[in-house]
Amino acid sequence: MMHLFARHARSALSLAGVLLLAASLRSQPEASFQPPPLLDVEARTLIRLLEEVHYNRDSVSAASYAEVIPDYMAALDGQHLFFLETDKQEFIARHRPESLYWTITSMGKIDPAYAIFSVYQKRVTERVAWIQDALKREFDFNSTDSYLIDRAKSVWPDSASDADALWGQRLRFELIKELLNKKTIEEAKKNVGKRYDRMLKNLGDMESSDVSELFLASIARLYDPHSTYFSADTYEDFGIQMRLQLVGIGALLGIEDDQCVIKDIIPGGPADLDKQIKPNDKIIAVAQDNGEPVEVIGMKLRKIVDMIRGAKGTRVRLLIEPSEGAESAIRKEIVLTRNVVNLDSSRAHGAIFEVPDSEGKITPVGVITLPTFYGPDASAEGKAQNSATKDIEEILGRMKASGIRGVVLDLRRNGGGLLTEAITLTGLFIKDGPVVQVRSYSGEIKIDDDDDPSVAYDGPLAVLVSRFSASASEIVAGALQNYGRAVIVGDRSTHGKGTVQTVLELRNLVPRLASSGAKSGATKLTVQKFYLPNGASTQLKGVTPDIILPSIDDFLPIGEADLPHALSWDQIPSSIFDGRPLTPSQLKPIVAASGKRQESLEEFAYLRRAIDWFKVRQEQKAASLNLDQRKQQKEADEVLRKTMKEERKKLAAGAFKFSEVMLAPPPAARANKPDSKDDESPISDDADSGTDEKERYSPVDIPLREALRVVNDLIPRSVPPSAPAPGGTSVATIVAP
Repeated sequence: MMHLFARHARSALSLAGVLLLAASLRSQPEASFQPPPLLDVEARTLIRLLEEVHYNRDSVSAASYAEVIPDYMAALDGQHLFFLETDKQEFIARHRPESLYWTITSMGKIDPAYAIFSVYQKRVTERVAWIQDALKREFDFNSTDSYLIDRAKSVWPDSASDADALWGQRLRFELIKELLNKKTIEEAKKNVGKRYDRMLKNLGDMESSDVSELFLASIARLYDPHSTYFSADTYEDFGIQMRLQLVGIGALLGIEDDQCVIKDIIPGGPADLDKQIKPNDKIIAVAQDNGEPVEVIGMKLRKIVDMIRGAKGTRVRLLIEPSEGAESAIRKEIVLTRNVVNLDSSRAHGAIFEVPDSEGKITPVGVITLPTFYGPDASAEGKAQNSATKDIEEILGRMKASGIRGVVLDLRRNGGGLLTEAITLTGLFIKDGPVVQVRSYSGEIKIDDDDDPSVAYDGPLAVLVSRFSASASEIVAGALQNYGRAVIVGDRSTHGKGTVQTVLELRNLVPRLASSGAKSGATKLTVQKFYLPNGASTQLKGVTPDIILPSIDDFLPIGEADLPHALSWDQIPSSIFDGRPLTPSQLKPIVAASGKRQESLEEFAYLRRAIDWFKVRQEQKAASLNLDQRKQQKEADEVLRKTMKEERKKLAAGAFKFSEVMLAPPPAARANKPDSKDDESPISDDADSGTDEKERYSPVDIPLREALRVVNDLIPRSVPPSAPAPGGTSVATIVAP
């Protein structure tokens, strides 16, 4: 059993003995699927767990299954482009909610999943053929109609003719985007055609376990947004993501033209230490130690991964075609010994910034960025696995030795992770006491404390958050705010996920699955709600920062409240803890100083202009299908892009100098990424988030800059640890002027 906080819904690389980068582009869709062995047992077990263990168990009945079919269809066809509305009505009529519920709960049969997927295969296959035929014709780019950009909430087309009309608009929309990217009409048609050929081939790689996973996950989400079902492969990948470790060769793989290509080498892994494999090399065949080699050309990526994956200390032989080889005859065999590979790119990292005050005096302030709350699982090797708390404690130690005066803990892109890590990490900054309260379905409240009286860092502290800071991030930020230990800086609120999940591998619960010897799936269930030490829930509302910065995120539907079946907000009595939030008089000068900077500094004017442009675009739900109009819009955007780019260059000149504090050797410099952004967008993606393709710390990370200044403001106001502190806390805090 693993207790964790589910991450914010974002795409993530699937990880295995090697990492999966892209879907295999191999075969055409198959006609039908057979359920995986013992899936009926897993399905019945899943439903029983949902009905008996889930926190929200009373809210779902047999009638609720009316949502399963539409939700599953949307999981397959998110933009409502391929299915027809008549398909939906036929599926619903054939699979009534009560009948669907009893079939699954009593027999574990999910035949509707395969029947509906078969129709989806047919619709996609027919539509791709239609697209390839349509691309041979001439297109009119002088019309006055438009295309709805996001169709996720639209209905499916009523008929085949309506679908044809919709796809006529869709193709013009895609072709115009290519033409605006300086492609000829022939090149545009070729690119669009290849895109849908790839989609069809990707569909052909879908297996029965993929289909059943989508369907059963749709059922789990009836209870809340964070409950789901994992197939055996997905569960294995999930465990790797939580540990940030895998056993394999340490390579990132992808499929190009039916061939397995090395996309990247993970520092410190067997492939990196061996020095014989390079990015863009192709894997032609795989053999187990002294076994016979198996050619992998045309093979699904997941199957290649399973062949390369293995136990620590075992050997795998790879037949490699070097990227510099002029002919396919140039090949070499490489023997690698599988070993533990740390995924250091997702581990905590830090830097010490030189922060100037208004008089130009420089103060060293540390920044620690934590992408996720990773930590050891319950396996025998748990003690050797990565831990977010231990990593941050080590970084803090190095920073203190270097003479830092304050710290920024950056949790902006941290969607959650392990509960235990959230508790112990908070304990690095407080003496001891309650960190989080959890309430079960029965109403029982359990208080999780930091019981370690030692404090790793007791100086001025700011926590930088965003709408993407979820779950465990909200626990840490909220607890430190409750204790008056940190000033919270960021978007108007964090994500708002206040629920606790547990992951259960089904083979551990069902003897029949355990005795089969095969890998089983797992389920992630919401079993508790969590509350801050003061009794407030972060569910829906999140954590409100002390200092709010302007942000594009505030105008995106990315919070918990935007998710279907999200649980409600409530609160419970406060726990007893030795601390209290910073008072208005303590915060007032810090907030006022930040407000003054937000009004006077050019970087905030730049940020507000970017937000204003974004808001205007957000209100434009449809794109014109008139090429001349789009060109005019693009030209206007180009003018704005150039202006904003020049402003960014000026702002970058004022970037604070920094030196990195790394737990592992820094990754190799990344190659310049081709401009794959929407060419009509004049604002770069890192205008607000602070990310940058070439540097770990963007020179124009405005929220981080301000958080560093906030810490600098805190330094002269902090009380030394030995002095009495308001509220009885024993660590440094802020005093009123």
